[in-house]
Amino acid sequence: MKLALSFTVLFATLAWFERRLSPGWRDGLILRGTVVVMAMAMLVEMGYMIVMAAQQQGSHFNLSTPFTTIMYRIMGAGAVLLTAGVAIFGIAVLRDGEADVTPSLRLGSGWGCRLTFVLTLVTAGYMSSQGTHVGVAAAGSAVLPLTGWSATVGDIRPAHFLALHAMQALPLAGLWFDRVGVAKSRMAWVAMLYAVLTMAVFAQALAGLPLLPL
Repeated sequence: MKLALSFTVLFATLAWFERRLSPGWRDGLILRGTVVVMAMAMLVEMGYMIVMAAQQQGSHFNLSTPFTTIMYRIMGAGAVLLTAGVAIFGIAVLRDGEADVTPSLRLGSGWGCRLTFVLTLVTAGYMSSQGTHVGVAAAGSAVLPLTGWSATVGDIRPAHFLALHAMQALPLAGLWFDRVGVAKSRMAWVAMLYAVLTMAVFAQALAGLPLLPL
């Protein structure tokens, strides 16, 4: 359910970006191909997760059989394609001189999408290499409401969440900067601080500390 919601937010954000691009970029082969690849990756991932859930089996970190191992690798490749597609959209917003975006929004969109790509590779790549998203927690240990993030041991998912949603957070900051008249040069500081925050939360998890202890 959480991943389905995340995909909804992801593609709604990309649609928002696309509507502001000029026809040359919006209808170009690069973006059309990017959208097709991203949609296919999403359908494969969601389809596999639904099938495995229906069988009361995990999809992530499931290496119990050759088939689940192959599918987990395919999911990993799909995740890379999805975040790479986000980065391509960010580059399009930055390079499209006729895009219907204000100065800080342009920078926030471009940097936010690229940060999503880079920071997700770091956080998700680490989780994949470890075969888990959380440290050793006793059965029945406290978790945060709604998210399910561990409240007793280090959990990589909060940092992964921040990484994924840089593509929304920075454009929103850009919109606000343009509305209140903040210089677009300040967006560089916002991008840097967001990256530092994400890596700080990541380091906290690696140290074995929960985001919020309960």
